[in-house]
Amino acid sequence: MTMEIGRLKKRAVRAAGFTLIEILLVIVIILLLAGALVVFVLPQQEGAEKNTTKLMLSQVSGALDTYRLNLGHYPKEDEGGLDALMVKPNFENERMGERWKGPYLKPGVRLEDPWGHKLRYEVVDRAASDNKTALPYKLSSLGPDGQPDTDDDIRIATETDTSGGTGPNADQ
Repeated sequence: MTMEIGRLKKRAVRAAGFTLIEILLVIVIILLLAGALVVFVLPQQEGAEKNTTKLMLSQVSGALDTYRLNLGHYPKEDEGGLDALMVKPNFENERMGERWKGPYLKPGVRLEDPWGHKLRYEVVDRAASDNKTALPYKLSSLGPDGQPDTDDDIRIATETDTSGGTGPNADQ
């Protein structure tokens, strides 16, 4: 009878562990779940990065408009371009320097898109342009590929909307 109890204990010990096949099956299931997660999450992340960039461009556009209201013009390249929204430029005219009421963006705002590329900003001469309803500047992101003038670039709308406003409608 003691021998029979000893055999039963050995069987119980063996039955309590996992077999190699069971462990491999669990690993395969975990890998399948991880693969499904990657397939569904990565496209969502790219969409979120594009939406974040559109919101950032809209915020910077509002700051540019406020800068223009205070100083009478949009920041020029010799004033630091977009950096003039954060740091007071050196103005030759002291009265002009007094009109700067910045910073126009919250501290800590980076003028880079989610892919690490600096935002592109260029003042446009509206007098030389045929389109008098276009914004007086171009503001854009290079997009995920980091290459200028490609289909994935994210731009602020360059024309006024149909309601007559000049709101920063971001488009692609």
